[in-house]
Amino acid sequence: MTSIDEIISQAASYMPDEDLEPLRKAYHFAEKIHQGRHRLSGRPYLEHVLAVTAILASMRLDVASLTAGLLHGVLKQKEHPVSQAKLREEFGDDVANIVAGATRITAVQFNSRLAYQAENIRKMLLAMATDIRVLLVRLADRLHDMQTLNVVDPEIREEIAQETMDLYAPLAGRLGIDWIKRELEDLAFSQLQPEAYRQLAAKIQTSLPDREIYVERIKDLLSHHLRENGLEDFRILGRPKHLYSIHKKLLVQNITIDKVYDKVAFRIIVNDLKECYQALGVIHSLWPPIDGRFKDFISHPKANGYQSVHTSVIGPDGDFMEIQIRTEAMDRIASEGIAAHWAYKEGQSASIRDVKLFKWLKQLVGMLQDLKDPGELLETVKGELYEDDIYVLTPNGEVKGFPKGSTPLDFAYSIHTEVGHHCSGAKVNGQITPLRTPLKNGDVVEIITSPSRNPSRNWLHIVKTSRARNRIRQWLNQEEREQNLAKGREICERELRKHDISLKKLVKTGHLKEVLKSLSCNSLDELLHKVGTGKLAVASITRLLQPAELRQEEAATEAVLLDRVTRGREGREPRGSDEVVRVEGATGIPTKLANCCLPVPGDEIIGYITTGRGITVHKSNCPNLLAGEIERRIGVSWSGAAQTPYRASVVAIGRNQRGLLATLSSTITNDDANIASLEAGTRGDDARFTMVLEVEGIEHLNRILQHIRQLDGIIEASRK
Repeated sequence: MTSIDEIISQAASYMPDEDLEPLRKAYHFAEKIHQGRHRLSGRPYLEHVLAVTAILASMRLDVASLTAGLLHGVLKQKEHPVSQAKLREEFGDDVANIVAGATRITAVQFNSRLAYQAENIRKMLLAMATDIRVLLVRLADRLHDMQTLNVVDPEIREEIAQETMDLYAPLAGRLGIDWIKRELEDLAFSQLQPEAYRQLAAKIQTSLPDREIYVERIKDLLSHHLRENGLEDFRILGRPKHLYSIHKKLLVQNITIDKVYDKVAFRIIVNDLKECYQALGVIHSLWPPIDGRFKDFISHPKANGYQSVHTSVIGPDGDFMEIQIRTEAMDRIASEGIAAHWAYKEGQSASIRDVKLFKWLKQLVGMLQDLKDPGELLETVKGELYEDDIYVLTPNGEVKGFPKGSTPLDFAYSIHTEVGHHCSGAKVNGQITPLRTPLKNGDVVEIITSPSRNPSRNWLHIVKTSRARNRIRQWLNQEEREQNLAKGREICERELRKHDISLKKLVKTGHLKEVLKSLSCNSLDELLHKVGTGKLAVASITRLLQPAELRQEEAATEAVLLDRVTRGREGREPRGSDEVVRVEGATGIPTKLANCCLPVPGDEIIGYITTGRGITVHKSNCPNLLAGEIERRIGVSWSGAAQTPYRASVVAIGRNQRGLLATLSSTITNDDANIASLEAGTRGDDARFTMVLEVEGIEHLNRILQHIRQLDGIIEASRK
């Protein structure tokens, strides 16, 4: 167990002139709060606190970071609760904010594990954007959690390991903290695929003697030739690749372990920039480089400050060898990443350190503000954390990094959202190129825009980056919202005219406020949007505007209907044999299938007592049903009596191409269905078909939808 004295001694070794008394004070504070508290392993919780702080000290972080490490669990301690205000009073704003940002949320109840995880990540990233030390404390905390994970229940263990692989390891990699990334990946790999991990570890261990001989031979060769070419002061390291990176290579290349030639990565560390390129020339004169495997991160550093020259060559035995060349300063940043910029530096304030490194994080947080769906948020975060695999250039020489498979459309959105929205074409290396063409390393990309061009749904299948995908979705959602508002306004105006009313008149007389309150709408736009999307029937609005005596008459009719249903249940009247839908416990009550959701046999259904019109049968998930009064709902079921055809509403979206409508109609006809109505329209590259089909039941409908989805040119097809 690491002691507080050892941590203070280590901190003093790189901060000799700093006041380290806050560390001892924080330790005693944490000791009091965590008294009697134990981890699942049975070990005192204070051991975990000290281990996390020791990791932070090994990264040479400042006093505030180490203090936050000692206090990082106190805000979630239930037996001895501590407030953020108390931390601020005792240890200052910096420490209190880091501890609060690094603390997992536990007080809020969420409706699902996914929503909980998404909100946790959102809050953590927001805190990180203010102070990156929040993440450094969380990474140290997660690293020690993973090192002691074997005592946790298998189900929870797997969940933590998966979150580590999906989120924390990529975050460490994105920030350039390579040693933490490697260790987190290997620890998560050992939990998620224990058998594969054991087998690979055993094979690597078996080959250790041969690998050590190989490493020494290559180091001797490199040293000899570098000295022959005038380089004297350098270091050569031969580091085995970590197990998870080898495992990924086995899967991607579909090869066996004996075919992985570059299990060792060689690193040459020289004095200055000139010697980096001098060493590169020596290596390429010795062994032929492999096409596409050369990357110059010295001329074009990564966003996290990483600099190095990477090359892969065919070595002396015909094996692939990966070699990295960098200076001592570059090597430190390559190992510690952002932590190297946030490590203690005498006389330098944390607030002025290399703000450029956090630009990508600010952009990510900006995207998260607009995302409400937990699944979409997690997908976005994971997408943004992927390491850039390709680097391309703007016409003026600016370098931009992208995941493998990215297209000119991704490039357009990386420049500016409006450039992406109005992208009409692209030139790659001076040649006009389709927007779906994957970009390659070194491509020079120029975007062509047009004011008349707008995003289409098909673009979602072209882009690779989360930024582009989210911007396209936002535009499509806004466009769809405006269309639904216009549709809702048109429906309301048309129906209200029948009663000699208008929306304008409702606003003028003040009746609109009553209508909005009764229908649980905050604004006229919300009401119109609900009508436009079918979530609210316009009849609900007109009913609220009826004279009181007419409403009383309808209520009396409804009471009679309810009485009939009740008496029918009590008397257990026999059911009619020709009923398509049976009302629970009664017969002879008029029923009709709801036009809003068009249920068909096979759907789960619920009846709704409709004033003056018997019982309307809805799908159980119909928004109109769910928005209605619970007291009016009544159990119903399909009787099995034949009444074909049934009507079902379907939406198909496809590429706007010649002959698609004819193909669609032919497919539906071949499936023995009829199109009762059809609305078709286009938007950009998309064609949208809204149809009412006459079908025999749910199985028939699902078969038709499956065949529509298989058509060339169709992007998606679903029930409306």
